Amino acid sequence: MQAPPPALLPLLRTAFQGELLAWLYLHPQEETSLAEIASRFGVSSATASREADRLVEAELITERRHGNLRLLQANSHGRLAGPLTELFALTYGPIAVLGDLLLPLAGVAEAHIYGSWAARYSGERGGVPNDVDVLVVGSPDEDELYEAAREAERLLGREVNVHRISIARWREPGTDPFLTGVQSRPTVQLEAFEGKGKE
Repeated sequence: MQAPPPALLPLLRTAFQGELLAWLYLHPQEETSLAEIASRFGVSSATASREADRLVEAELITERRHGNLRLLQANSHGRLAGPLTELFALTYGPIAVLGDLLLPLAGVAEAHIYGSWAARYSGERGGVPNDVDVLVVGSPDEDELYEAAREAERLLGREVNVHRISIARWREPGTDPFLTGVQSRPTVQLEAFEGKGKE
């Protein structure tokens, strides 16, 4: 049985399409190997390869071979580059940029998107969320956290609300209504994308 189209952008066949295109279009100067893409988004190499073939044929992305590496990049010179960048920033963009902005900050143990964006990403139907809510677990510097959130807003074209809590409070929420509410609904744990250029 075929999976339903993703709630974040029902025009797509799969969520992986959105994740792949968002990553490439929101990092237009970077070449990313097919193996890295497959690993990052938890798909098989065959699935990643088939999707890349389709997108290269449609001239939405470009590829370059370097030995055994198959390196992918957004087609930033195509006529659709601007509209696609905006579209994927508004839909799958949080997955593509927030982990790399927040997780390297000193004191950050983990970070999770919650609220309406996480609900859409998890398959709950509805409109495109107006903002993105992020829970940062740890003790990062408030100014650095604020700067990272503003940079995310610039890249994503929408408000990014960051809420910081301690590791102890996250692990033992007790009767805290905010945390029990967050933990009872869909969340998406963020990851940083490391190890560029390996296959």
